Amino acid sequence: MLSPEQQLEIIKRGSVEIILEKELLLKLEKSHKENKPLKVKAGFDPTAPDIHLGHTVLLEKMRQFQELGHEVVFLIGDFTGMIGDPTGRSELRKPLTKEEVLKNSETYKEQVFKILDPKKTKIVFNSEWFEKMSAMEIVRLGAMKTVARMLEREDFKKRFHSQQEITILEFYYPLFQAYDSVHLKSDVELGGTDQRFNLLMGRQMQETMEMDKQVVVMMPLLEGTDGVQKMSKSLGNYIGISEPPKDMYGKLMSISDELMLKYYELLSHISIEEFNALKDGLKAGSIHPKKAKENLAVEIVDRYWGRDEALKAQEEFDRMFKDKGTPDEIPVFELSWDEEKMWLPKIMKLSGLMPSTGEAMRLIKQGAVSVDDQKITDPKITFKKGDYLIKAGKRKFVKITSK
Repeated sequence: MLSPEQQLEIIKRGSVEIILEKELLLKLEKSHKENKPLKVKAGFDPTAPDIHLGHTVLLEKMRQFQELGHEVVFLIGDFTGMIGDPTGRSELRKPLTKEEVLKNSETYKEQVFKILDPKKTKIVFNSEWFEKMSAMEIVRLGAMKTVARMLEREDFKKRFHSQQEITILEFYYPLFQAYDSVHLKSDVELGGTDQRFNLLMGRQMQETMEMDKQVVVMMPLLEGTDGVQKMSKSLGNYIGISEPPKDMYGKLMSISDELMLKYYELLSHISIEEFNALKDGLKAGSIHPKKAKENLAVEIVDRYWGRDEALKAQEEFDRMFKDKGTPDEIPVFELSWDEEKMWLPKIMKLSGLMPSTGEAMRLIKQGAVSVDDQKITDPKITFKKGDYLIKAGKRKFVKITSK
């Protein structure tokens, strides 16, 4: 087993803030001395069934704790998911139904074991304890904090000043999350920087109930392929862990050299020593950024699809962009023309090439769309009935045939 100091260095990798680092070291020392693992908790609301690499930042940190010999608790907030986390919301969030929550929970469970060791992972649902609590016990949680304290939250504060609705139920969300830590007796809780208020609430509630306070380890929010916005499916800048290998590889190759290092730090399984050597090599020019990016892309695709698929994706990517070729298997879409001329963004949406006409227009304006190898920059362009090869970005193709 690694020493407490060595463990701390691994845990600190990629983290934005640890509250408090000295407390974590003391917990690690006690754990080492008593040969008793720490209980490490991370909560996930099953609001979106598809996990992308941004979600895996927390999962990778959980994996590190597992490898250090600690107990990892993957908490699915099926109870709180039906309320909806108000974090970052500028408006009232529509709650999920019980059926939606359970369906999304099953999808989460299938995907997280691509990262975590199922034999070392304890999955719990917070409905297990909340549904057993009496109405009075739940109401009493409201006495833990004042309204003034709740309004210190940035999202609540903004909504309050703009006279937008905030329900009492939303005030209860951070209290429920905090009580999860009390019930589980967690030693450490992991979360993103946007969860700071909720994470600290758990620490404070444990102290109020005269328990050992959990240490909070906050991880950064991972930027998406655009290098600017937080990775998000709604923004179209995400890399899903269930995406086809060639799409995942291509998207990873499209990130900037600067962002690549952050992906290495948060997602790669290379050691701290290897990571430092990589940074030094890139700075000195002894390692080419493209080679480093290829290694990262192969590693991540390998993790979710296996080595053979990762190398196959690399070969196709190289062939496409070194030889300016097109993929071996281009999807074919038979389009029903309901008008003499059809708007290109509409064609792209109907064919499944783009999720929306808005996203199609954005790419066209950026000069990232071509039709039969001719770059298109006018989002208002229309095409007559016919057969076309459309390319969007660097990796997406569709062959349009006409009925």
